[in-house]
Amino acid sequence: MIRTLTRRYTLRTSSSCNRTRMSSDNSGKYHQNLIPDANDDDDDGMDIRNEEQSMVHQNVGAGTPHHDLQSDMEMMKERFAKLLLGEDMSGGGKGVYSALALSNAVTNLAASIFGEKGKLEPLAPERKARWRKEMDWLLSVTDHIVEFVPSQQISKDGTNMEVMVTRQRSDLLANIPGLLKLDAILIETLDNFGQEQEFWYVSKNENQDMDNSSQRDDKWWHPIVKVPENGLSETSRKRLQYQKESVNQVLKAAMNINAQVLSEIQIPESYIDSLPKNGRESLGDSIYKSITVDSFDPLQFLSAMDFSTEHKVLDFKNRIEASILIWKRKMNQKDGWNPWGSGISSGKRELFEVRAETILLLLKQQFPGVAQSSLDISKIQENRDVGLAIQESYSRVLESLAFSVMSRIEDVLHADSLTRTLRCSEIDCSGDTDTLGIK
Repeated sequence: MIRTLTRRYTLRTSSSCNRTRMSSDNSGKYHQNLIPDANDDDDDGMDIRNEEQSMVHQNVGAGTPHHDLQSDMEMMKERFAKLLLGEDMSGGGKGVYSALALSNAVTNLAASIFGEKGKLEPLAPERKARWRKEMDWLLSVTDHIVEFVPSQQISKDGTNMEVMVTRQRSDLLANIPGLLKLDAILIETLDNFGQEQEFWYVSKNENQDMDNSSQRDDKWWHPIVKVPENGLSETSRKRLQYQKESVNQVLKAAMNINAQVLSEIQIPESYIDSLPKNGRESLGDSIYKSITVDSFDPLQFLSAMDFSTEHKVLDFKNRIEASILIWKRKMNQKDGWNPWGSGISSGKRELFEVRAETILLLLKQQFPGVAQSSLDISKIQENRDVGLAIQESYSRVLESLAFSVMSRIEDVLHADSLTRTLRCSEIDCSGDTDTLGIK
């Protein structure tokens, strides 16, 4: 596997070094496709990633190309050796599953590149290049996860026959190009903040003499956003609103892909064994009674819950997911003796499950940045499907990045709103707030 990936990377890098001497029409033939297929259209996902990586490697030839190539190849071998050993470099056989090792690799890479975004600013060029280069290494594994599909071929004697050929697995073929597109949108959004902006950041030490009301209490560790004394201009405000909406669409898409992939991962038996025997025990008497009443309004139910801390949100999410699984198992185990059984009719149990799923959906929409639930963590740790592991981890880190970027945009808009409100009170707007853009 290492030999194959090394050869693949060498071909890509060599192509990039010579790109300045080649026309764009001929560049496609320098990309090596290691999956035999009669239909080139099936490799769109890999072609998108190859084209994106070609831009990253354009400058590899500058300075000492042989040294840079050799260094990258050695680093790639080291990373994949660690993955093959399940992160156990001692070789003692105590490593984790390959799927979990790849998932951890994607998560750790994103943490080292992006961290926790406290400011709206572009990525440093070296960080951006490293992100794309190392993500391409990890995503290259999916090129070798294939399935057999029928294909029509014509033999030398003119006979038309159907043969089985390999292509990238259908779920990877559908999701990987989409995730790469979402990735590119987020990076482009951050790059746009490299231009001159009407807002800036100051540390708390620099802001001691001023009111910190523009800083939200739940983000006290972030630098403080400052805007002009009259607030942002209408053009800047509209640009931020547009960027916020764009990132919000990326967040929703990443969340949908992540939820879809997690639903395909089998629930571990260890998690099932840890569940209570009924929904009432999982939810608690108070929540259970609120969900099982005759007249139920999910929005009113959520508004009455205490979600003052992330811990309370996560605990509630864990309880809801556990109760949904308990009710599903009871409905699926109708024949014979069932230790999960109870006196509730299957119709009511199905109604309670639908209500709980509605609550869970609304909860995820209301708190998109909440930590992973116990069920999600259990699935990720016990999953052995490498393709699902890469899709889940990639969509999860993009979801986290999109949420961070959107939160930072909201911080700027919040500071702008407070500044304009304060300015309006100082000059006594007398109800005419159009001049300051306050609505």
